[in-house]
Amino acid sequence: MTRPHDRTRPGGATVTSLELPARRSWLDEQSVRLLRLTRASATTGGFGWSDGAGGLLEREVQLWLTCRMTHVLSMGHLLGEAGCAGGVGHGVAALRGAFRDETHGGWFASLTPDGSAPADTSKVAYAHAFVVLAASSAAVAGAPGARELLEEALAVHAEHFLDAGAGAVREGFSRDFTDEEDYRGANAAMHTVEAYLAASDATGDDVWRRRALVIAETVVDLHARQHGWRVPEHFDAAMTPLLGFNAENVADPFKPFGATPGHGLEWARLLLSLRDALGEGAPPWLTGAAVDLFERAVADGWAPDGHEGFVYTTGFDGAPVVRLREHWVLAEAIGAAAALHRATGDAACAQRYEQWWAYAERAFVSPDDGSWVHELSADGSPSAVLWEGRPDTYHAFQACHVGRLPLAPSFASAMAQERDPG
Repeated sequence: MTRPHDRTRPGGATVTSLELPARRSWLDEQSVRLLRLTRASATTGGFGWSDGAGGLLEREVQLWLTCRMTHVLSMGHLLGEAGCAGGVGHGVAALRGAFRDETHGGWFASLTPDGSAPADTSKVAYAHAFVVLAASSAAVAGAPGARELLEEALAVHAEHFLDAGAGAVREGFSRDFTDEEDYRGANAAMHTVEAYLAASDATGDDVWRRRALVIAETVVDLHARQHGWRVPEHFDAAMTPLLGFNAENVADPFKPFGATPGHGLEWARLLLSLRDALGEGAPPWLTGAAVDLFERAVADGWAPDGHEGFVYTTGFDGAPVVRLREHWVLAEAIGAAAALHRATGDAACAQRYEQWWAYAERAFVSPDDGSWVHELSADGSPSAVLWEGRPDTYHAFQACHVGRLPLAPSFASAMAQERDPG
């Protein structure tokens, strides 16, 4: 891919937008289907775990999943889709209700399957980032109580999870925030960047963009740069990379061993969103780092074993470790390709965007209801090693819209501006 530095205007202003292919109407149809599936996952206490066959699995109600579904339905409401407002309200009520720890602050990691009581009382950075994201999107969508939820979520995040001096995110705590994990993860940091960008757009407070930049500088400009643009996923409390972390459990769904090409792709998109959000004050490294992350992730991750699709993980030598094909990785590849084309005008990215959508349509998207198979084996057959059922619409829904929206503001705010340009 052609390096774009000489084709971007000062401050990272957009050069061109993605010329969407004829599949736009197909993407709109998939978006409506995904919203229908999201609404159908509502359950007592939040949003449940879809079994992929029209029902919900008997599992704990997860904070992160409830937040993601609230975020998706907020976007659906902003797009004018009927029935989404009630779902947003349901999500906000869950986050202000059973999930909220009235004694110690913050939100429980999960509830019992019936939504009646906390199941996991730990306080987790990954899920708390999604509380900020959900509250931001719901606030932009005008949901009652969402502004108050966002204010509280940002206060909790700033007090307990953000380590601004280290450019890092504290991973997790006991219920009362006294016992901190001796671990920090790039996954939680990445979603905190995403959440802070959304919060900055929702509140108009630029401090959250600046905090997002500090985190990106540490994880990407320092550590990913030092490791050949493969993002170290795991760190100790001093932010020293733990490259051998989880070597005995390489296929963990949230903290796998090695490098994760999907996160390289996701970081690439977020860096470009951060660049445009910062405007004239954006540091020049953001664009080049996005390109390098993208190129590394594609070189390592796309079809290294001769089969279509992105592998889940690699070693730091680029060799595949877990060869499963996860739906979210492909969705983030689509998003990164769209973002890079918009930022740089590189035609190869537009070609990749269309190539990967064609592959998604063949391999992942159900022709019946529009849901995405969450996982495939290397040969393309269905798999459930990491993910059972089809619980999550967040990555797929955003992929349906990333090609037509600007890099900044974030998804919900961009949709709100689209609906009301004034």
